[in-house]
Amino acid sequence: MRQEFIQKIDEIKAEIEKFGVLDTALVKNLDDWYRIELTYTSNALEGNTLTRQETALVVEKDISIEGKQLRELIEAKNHAEAVEFVKEFVKNNKKSSDIALAVILDIHRILLQKNDDVNAGRIRSVPVRISGSTSVMPNADSVSKLMEEFMMWLRETNDHPVLTAIEAHYRLVSIHPFVDGNGRTARLLLNLILLQNNYPPVIIHPEDRRIYVTSLEKAQTGGSKDDYEKFMLEAVLKSALEYKNSIK
Repeated sequence: MRQEFIQKIDEIKAEIEKFGVLDTALVKNLDDWYRIELTYTSNALEGNTLTRQETALVVEKDISIEGKQLRELIEAKNHAEAVEFVKEFVKNNKKSSDIALAVILDIHRILLQKNDDVNAGRIRSVPVRISGSTSVMPNADSVSKLMEEFMMWLRETNDHPVLTAIEAHYRLVSIHPFVDGNGRTARLLLNLILLQNNYPPVIIHPEDRRIYVTSLEKAQTGGSKDDYEKFMLEAVLKSALEYKNSIK
């Protein structure tokens, strides 16, 4: 199954590359769209109630939205900044082995800044539970060692880049190294690895949250990882098709 998905994804990537150097205005338009779309969807998956349009107003126009919590407005601005951080990092770092723990901590710090400066960019030292989930997260005392092992795996893996990105997302969110912001950090890491290897970023839509969370929880509680991999590969394929159609 996975090889069929990978083949389709790589075929679309090859079609995208045939377009050559894209017009500057088109690139800017796509960058602006992805910054908002990634911000809106990733935050919405975590319960942020800003709509897509409201997210754009907050990020692009610095407009406050009546009836929304200040925390939600800051989350939108932070995530958009984190997307830009990822893009800038990718410009100068083209391999998974270039990703140091400090990069992941920087992404997390940007995501939580001004909302939770105490925990922003810091590995947790307390136990955590995921609301509504039966998954048991690692003990706080083991997190640092698990992150060391995770970073070693990321440096040494020779798997296909798409599979590496999907596995990195799974491993990070399952270690749950932070008090908050684990999902958003893991999705940005996923996209960082995809962008490093010239794949379009993947968008996980809020309406797919139940399938996304259920597939993660199934694997985290000792079940098969097949549902998770299938969901993520479908998301990567769909996002690649959307990107190709956008520039077409």
